[in-house]
Amino acid sequence: MEVKLETPGQCSKYKISEKNSLKDLTTTPDHQNPTESKGTMPEQKEMETGKEGLVSKPHEAPVINEYADAQLHNLVRRMRQRTILYKKKLAEGDISSPEASPQTAKPTAVPSTQESSAKLKEEHYYHILCFKFQKMPLTEYLKQIRLPRSIDSYTDRLYLLWLLLVTIAYNWNCWLIPLRLVFPYQTPDNTRYWFITDIICDIIYLCDMLLIQPRLQFIKGGNIIVDSNELKTHYRSSTKFQLDVASIMPFDVFYVFFGFNPIFRANRILKYTSFFEFNHHLESIMDKAYIYRVIRTTGYLLFTLHINACIYYWASDYEGIGTTKWVYDGEGNKYLRCYYWAVRTLITIGGLPEPQTSFEIVFQLVNFFSGVFVFSSLIGQMQDVIGAATANQSNFRNSMDHTISYMNTYSIPKGVQKRVRTWYEYTWDSQRMLDESDLISTLPVTMQLALTVDMNLSIISKVDLFKGCDTQMIYDMLLRLKSTVYLPGDFVCKKGEIGKEMYIIKQGEVQVLGGSDGAQVLVTLKAGAVFGEISLLAARGGNRRTANVIAHGFANLLTLDKKTLQEILVHYPDSEKLLMKKASVLLKKKAPGTEESPPRKGLAFLFQPKQKTPKMFKALLGGTGKAGLTRLLKMKKEQTIQEKSENSKEGERKGREYEDKGREPVEKTQDSSKCRANSVTAEEMPQSIRRAALPRGTTRQSLIISMAPSTEAGEEVLMIEVKEKAKQ
Repeated sequence: MEVKLETPGQCSKYKISEKNSLKDLTTTPDHQNPTESKGTMPEQKEMETGKEGLVSKPHEAPVINEYADAQLHNLVRRMRQRTILYKKKLAEGDISSPEASPQTAKPTAVPSTQESSAKLKEEHYYHILCFKFQKMPLTEYLKQIRLPRSIDSYTDRLYLLWLLLVTIAYNWNCWLIPLRLVFPYQTPDNTRYWFITDIICDIIYLCDMLLIQPRLQFIKGGNIIVDSNELKTHYRSSTKFQLDVASIMPFDVFYVFFGFNPIFRANRILKYTSFFEFNHHLESIMDKAYIYRVIRTTGYLLFTLHINACIYYWASDYEGIGTTKWVYDGEGNKYLRCYYWAVRTLITIGGLPEPQTSFEIVFQLVNFFSGVFVFSSLIGQMQDVIGAATANQSNFRNSMDHTISYMNTYSIPKGVQKRVRTWYEYTWDSQRMLDESDLISTLPVTMQLALTVDMNLSIISKVDLFKGCDTQMIYDMLLRLKSTVYLPGDFVCKKGEIGKEMYIIKQGEVQVLGGSDGAQVLVTLKAGAVFGEISLLAARGGNRRTANVIAHGFANLLTLDKKTLQEILVHYPDSEKLLMKKASVLLKKKAPGTEESPPRKGLAFLFQPKQKTPKMFKALLGGTGKAGLTRLLKMKKEQTIQEKSENSKEGERKGREYEDKGREPVEKTQDSSKCRANSVTAEEMPQSIRRAALPRGTTRQSLIISMAPSTEAGEEVLMIEVKEKAKQ
């Protein structure tokens, strides 16, 4: 229902003539099509001549501002024209915007139909004082409250609420029909109240049988049946339908012949199936169902005592109230006195008056036997309920007692025993069980995957190593994760050991230790962090840990070992290749230079740290097969000796100078043609290459050292070559 509030100032203007409002509605804008304005001319003339009675218009809201009202109508009319043009464009396949050519928009008969629908809608409004109410048609209201075609009894909470209502009506009949039948609490003065309540309960029974139960879904051959005809057929062929029909049989008509006797409503107790169905559904959605089971069992006991109290009052009335010491003496509250007697009888407390007549003796014997049977059954059921509620705690205590007995047998140190007890206590307090995998393993694989995805998928998705991998591989990995609890100060992994597991922090914190003494906290990892993932794909026995990791407080970690991951990757070769590539990239990032150098102690801090060996020098030291540093120095020494010997034989060399000058071009030509594939001559060498030639005396060998820029930025390549000179 829609309510529109109008100000008192507006209410004072209700006397504005309908002629003005209708005239304003029919006013056309300047740009409107002439045909439309012509169509409205007769109507305008009729209104101008005062013939309002001939115009069949619904009652309109009063107009406060004629100009504003005209502008609003003009805006609505333009929007309608724009909508019509869009529809036309879509029908013709042209999706261009009509804003560029508004002249092409032509009015059609659609606005008239829209105005008629708006008028019909306005007819559902009515005014009360300054309020404007919208009346909802009955058909629309029924559609909103219409029941669904089928109802899922396991997931629909509204159905559970309906069962609660049926259960209340059922308990009313179960508890009060025997009470009204035996005790004189139903009198002619209050008969109408009992009768009205009985009718309400019968209506609930009838609605449940006709409207709700025929819509309940059921499973047939593994399929969920939702067809209305099949649902009705299934319900009508069930035992529940027969009991529902028997419970609603109108034996109340016998009131006309035998008076208002509650015995004719005893068949209402046959609707017990709805009561037990409600209990089952309620237990399935409760976090601590054993609490409700205890309450329900207590209710069974109280109801049994209630029936026994009613039977005792009936027996007392049969023998005569107050005729013997055994029967009810008629003093005090009737129901409370009889209920007290029933409690002492069923629980076999004793101290009751001795029965006097044969009827009383037989009644007492039957009551004693029934009390022993009923009370023992209820006590046994109560014990089962409490035992089932504390089964996990009992298993925990048994496991802890066996572990403590084992440690005492082998004289385990007290410190270790204390840590074991602490682990047991924390594990129980945090997750109420020792091993989660035992509980999950009892479920189907589909349910296991649903639980693990909900708990751990958000954490695994943050690991860079597994981004881009097959989704099914991630699911298989989630099923293999193991939960481990670490105590404060426990080592998760130690420096130098072979890493075979990946760790995911589910709860708590861990600290990474380093430094010279291994006690410096480098970083603290919190819930959701991952470490050790590179160890899963490291080759040749695994990757060694580079730091100690300890638990800072209690920490719950999820672990995945290397063997399990390899078993999973067998079925996903593409993901295996991707993981190998990512692992190689991550391993390259962990360069040795990134490791922290140990702190300098003593007088060492006064001296500058030793610089790294240049790459060129390393190349000379590590050169194999071409020329090492030792060979280079030896050749330099031989060159010096050769120069001294040439100076002493200067006279001889002058005589041969001419001959040597004639042969030099030939030797250079032969030498350059022989080594053209590996080097260039000194004249052709660019400035970026530095070359030194060391002739080697008698062996006619030359040592050529050259530096050339490498393809990698910031680096150079050192080339050392030894060449033979051509023989003269």
